[in-house]
Amino acid sequence: MSLNLSFDNTANAFEYKTDQQLKKAHFLFKSMGIGWLVQMGTRITPWAIKVGLPVNGIIRSTIFEQFVGGETLQQTAKVADRLEEYHVQVILDYGVEGGDYGEDEKDHARDEFIKVIDYAATQKNIPFMSIKVTGIARFALLEKMDAAMHAATGTLIKRYEKVVSELNATEQTEWQRVWYRMMKICNTAASKNIGVLIDAEETWIQDPVDALTTLMMDHFNQTKAVVYNTAQMYRHDRLQFVKDCFEAAEQRNFILGMKLVRGAYMEKERKRAADMNYPSPIQPDKESSDRDYDDAVVFCLNNINRIATIVASHNESSNLLAAKLLDEKGLPHNHERVHFSQLYGMSDNITFNLAKASYSVSKYLPFGPIKDVIPYLMRRAQENSSVSGQTGRELGLIKKEMKRRGI
Repeated sequence: MSLNLSFDNTANAFEYKTDQQLKKAHFLFKSMGIGWLVQMGTRITPWAIKVGLPVNGIIRSTIFEQFVGGETLQQTAKVADRLEEYHVQVILDYGVEGGDYGEDEKDHARDEFIKVIDYAATQKNIPFMSIKVTGIARFALLEKMDAAMHAATGTLIKRYEKVVSELNATEQTEWQRVWYRMMKICNTAASKNIGVLIDAEETWIQDPVDALTTLMMDHFNQTKAVVYNTAQMYRHDRLQFVKDCFEAAEQRNFILGMKLVRGAYMEKERKRAADMNYPSPIQPDKESSDRDYDDAVVFCLNNINRIATIVASHNESSNLLAAKLLDEKGLPHNHERVHFSQLYGMSDNITFNLAKASYSVSKYLPFGPIKDVIPYLMRRAQENSSVSGQTGRELGLIKKEMKRRGI
């Protein structure tokens, strides 16, 4: 098979957008290219929401509409149905994440995740849903466990077991609740044949998240990938982490589910490392991130008998690499263990051209009340202002399509 795939076809990329939607996207990405505007917006917006200023309407009609499916599952269903018309699947994400929530709110988040699974099971184009452990676990507890795990020795699971055994009685009870929430979510997903993608978190809480996810994979991924972990390849230690996870999967005899991303917390990670005077966990440069990402793609696809991979990337060459590997191996474009994904509102040129070529591809589609998805939206704004060339690439493609349409 020869690889006949291009990401330059804007007619495919934006076919699902009306002229008005295309113009709005053009305005938004142009605004996100203005550094001071993004800096000001990401500081003021969370504060304005918190103090109750009437900004919801502005947010809803701009950045929210571009990157989020809706405030409710019902609103989001319309977007999912629209994507299905173009053979694009959906990863549903209920946009709740770390906050000072009580146990009742965490139980509510668990129930909402389960509602998402129940809904996804009724739709043929929603194979996955996504969760953040900070939606069901207290950040400070994860932080304490992570620090203790770093001080311990041995494998990830051995360090985790040691730390859990050393928690005080109250914390052990609290962690047990986290465990049961996760078990219930994964158990429901397994019974409904929906994949659960566990999002990556900040490095200083990631170890207990990785351990919890690994134990869920050990339990639920015996015959197929139900649970997936996420590796942020802009961390310099994650290529080795992917290989260590593969070893654990071999030893424990489960299917490793691995979503490969570049990462979402770069500015925050670098600042914390500098403020607290420890080595930055972030790669020294973009080339190193790209190299490790592509090496991870090759490693995962070379071990397709044991690893189910989601190539979650906005990088054109990484997507082409994975597509080329499938062709070289003589594997179908829609192989059950290889999936491509991009964020809703970004890189439509990649998503829709992959879909047109029959690859298994989805949009990561968050939904939820505006106040809950603000952290996600602020990351999108920062990412599009800080990622080299991303805004320029999006703008260039939109301009090309507007010119083609004569608008």
